[in-house]
Amino acid sequence: MTSPFDSWRGYLIAAVIALSSLGVLGQILHIQRNPEIRNFFENQKEALSEPQEKVTPERGKIYDRQGNLLAGNKTVYEIGVDVESVQEPDSIAKALVSSIGADYETIYNEIVQAKAAKTQRYLILANYIPAKEGRALLRYIEHLKEESNAGKRTPDLEGLMLIPHLERSYPERTVASNILGFINLEGVAAYGVEGKYNEILSGAPVTITVPNNPNEVDEVPDVPKGTDLILTIHRDFQAEIETLLNQALVDYGAVSGVIVVMDSRTGEIWAMASTPQIDLNQYWEYGSIVSSPSEYNRAISMPYEPGSVFKVLTMAAAIDTGVVQPTTTYLDTGSILVGGSVIKNWNEKPWGMQDMIGCMQHSLNVCLAWVAVEMGPQTFYDYMNRFGIGHLTGIDLLGEAAGRLKIPGDADWYPVDLGTNSFGQGVSTTPIQMLMAASALANDGKMVTPHVVYAMSRENGEYVIPPQIAGEPISAETAHTMTEMLATALEREGSKALVPGYRVAGKTGTAQIPTPYGVYAEDTTNASFIGWGPVDDPRFMVYVWLEKPTSSPWGSETAAPLFEKVVEKTVLFMNIPPDSVREEMAQR
Repeated sequence: MTSPFDSWRGYLIAAVIALSSLGVLGQILHIQRNPEIRNFFENQKEALSEPQEKVTPERGKIYDRQGNLLAGNKTVYEIGVDVESVQEPDSIAKALVSSIGADYETIYNEIVQAKAAKTQRYLILANYIPAKEGRALLRYIEHLKEESNAGKRTPDLEGLMLIPHLERSYPERTVASNILGFINLEGVAAYGVEGKYNEILSGAPVTITVPNNPNEVDEVPDVPKGTDLILTIHRDFQAEIETLLNQALVDYGAVSGVIVVMDSRTGEIWAMASTPQIDLNQYWEYGSIVSSPSEYNRAISMPYEPGSVFKVLTMAAAIDTGVVQPTTTYLDTGSILVGGSVIKNWNEKPWGMQDMIGCMQHSLNVCLAWVAVEMGPQTFYDYMNRFGIGHLTGIDLLGEAAGRLKIPGDADWYPVDLGTNSFGQGVSTTPIQMLMAASALANDGKMVTPHVVYAMSRENGEYVIPPQIAGEPISAETAHTMTEMLATALEREGSKALVPGYRVAGKTGTAQIPTPYGVYAEDTTNASFIGWGPVDDPRFMVYVWLEKPTSSPWGSETAAPLFEKVVEKTVLFMNIPPDSVREEMAQR
């Protein structure tokens, strides 16, 4: 039996537990209803929790094909002060004057005003200070601490802070600047490879938890850096081509220019020079050097009327459709009526009976207009569309422009445009667009997509960008026929584009420049040349464009000889033996 005493004790315990529970519940309600107590516990929780921090990875580097660094990162310093901790603004201002050449009055006043305002805890005094100066200032601060610990009176730099961070650097300065683009101080990628591959180069920012326990710091995970890029260009060759272009502007009195050298089989860009070039380490000056974004890299972003280099596409289309053959003849009377308008030759004279090779050799507008009329608008424009005229090539550079090809049905297309478009007037293209289109002539009828990135590299391996075929606008037979026709035309002409020891194919272009009022200037031209070789096994393509040359308005006198100089550099760079040597080797 249970004694009365045991029952009394059980009731007592139950009562105590009930009262305690009510007390705890009451306290909980009190805490929840009292904002001061609730804030205290929340602050304690926040203080005890481990803070999170967003970490931005190191930006990927950019190399040339040989492993030379074109874009990297260097350590710089941000100098600031913890405003509340500063005791001697005068000492800090003097320290920055002697270490980084800062202005004493400016630094001193900024600190004093910030302390008086009490509106900010941290004040930036200077940024992007070179590592050498930043480290010197750090050593000075350490020296003062040692002196102070030794009991000596020293300037008080309490509150002064140096924070290291990375800044984009370009060790080759102006070389390949039009290809690379740049990163500004706000971290925004502009133009070129930097802009096109910004997300890949930047990597993915990671939010990490920073341990409160110093012993656990080693457990903070490493943040993978951005992807490195290896370009198709070669630094030394790129520099040589840029030198050739810059000298050509002087020799021919041109306003600007472009030279592009491309592998006709893969679309790899070996060199792409455009004027002007800028020192990427002083990118902020580009606004005073380049007047508009389209001028940053004229090879991809400055559409222009190419003139007679366009004739290679017109003739290729006509050969491919069977409208003409190389031996087809045409009686050139010096003019032709197309869409009710008269079209004349460049010298406004008749050239008599010509075969198609002669039409290309003498660059006869009348003959090419006749060829286009024989094809008809539907066929002509279908082929130009297949060649990619008026479309983006997809080159992996930020800022590409498409140009424009008017077609029947457009409000501003007129029947005469069929004739003028046939010789590159009234149509706008970019040098890279012309190269891709003409690559079909040099590559068995297959167009290749131009690209400047050879491979992407990360810690887990390397991915090589494969060649991409952009289309097959013509047959291999047509491509071979056109290459032979153009090589023969150059040889018959005795062109200044001919390269000793190497047989090349190509075409000059001289185009009057349209004014904003829709008429063509009489005294200014765009001089161009497109070519490839060696004819028996094309490996390279070259495009040259000189804007407004003054020594001569003709592409045959300016762009053609520049093409020859570029090819001489190219065959040496690519170690392509002369035709005779290769023929001898093939016979062994």
